[in-house]
Amino acid sequence: MILLNPDEISFPDPVYMESESGIIAIGGDLSPERLHFAYQIGIFPWFNPGEEILWWCPDPRFVLFPNDLKVSKSMRKILRDEVFTFTENTCFRKVLEECAHTLRKDQDGTWLSEVLIESVVNLYEKGIAKSIEVWQNEELVGGFYGIQIGNVFCGESMFAKVSNASKAGFIHFVQSQGEHFELIDCQIHSEHLESLGATMIPKSEYLKILKNNNHES
Repeated sequence: MILLNPDEISFPDPVYMESESGIIAIGGDLSPERLHFAYQIGIFPWFNPGEEILWWCPDPRFVLFPNDLKVSKSMRKILRDEVFTFTENTCFRKVLEECAHTLRKDQDGTWLSEVLIESVVNLYEKGIAKSIEVWQNEELVGGFYGIQIGNVFCGESMFAKVSNASKAGFIHFVQSQGEHFELIDCQIHSEHLESLGATMIPKSEYLKILKNNNHES
C-alpha cells in the first residue's frame, strides 16, 4: 500500500500492485482532478467516515457486460406496467445526497462526504459523471450515479426508497444505453447486481478493457 502525496496527483500503477484486500493506496485528496485520473486507470475511493482516504483496485473485479443483463419475469412486469419512470441528469446532486444518506448493511456511515460530493458534482458539470433518476408518482424514489470513462461506465452508488426502484433504474439504464458501453464496472460484489448478471473478472482483464476503451488516455 502506497501513501499518496496530497500535493501530487499520482497513483501506483494498479497493473503491478498486488493487494489481497484490494486497497492499493491511502491518503491524497478528493480533488476532481485526482478522482478523474483515478477512474481512468481503474482506481476508486471507498472509506469510512473519519478514516484516511482508501483507494481500491480489487482483484477480481465485479462487472456487468451489457449483453449479459438478466431481467426476471417480475421485473419485466414492473417495467411493462410502467410502475416507475426514469430520467437522466435532472437532479444529479440530489441523487448523490440520497446515496449518502442511505443506510447500508455492515456500514455505519457513508464514504460520500461533502468534499467528495462537491468533486463528483464538478465532474458532472464537465460531462464526466451522470445520474439516473427513478420516479413514482412524481417522487424521487431511487437512482444511481457513475463516472464515464470512454466506453466504460463506473457505477458508484445507488439508493432506493421503495422496493425494486434501484433495480428498475439499473435495468432501464442498461437496456437504453448499454449498447454504448463495453462494460459497466460494479466494483465490489453484491447479490443485488449478481442477480442482474454481473460477474467477476480478473483485474488484468478489467484494466485492459478500460485502457482500450478510454478515449481520454
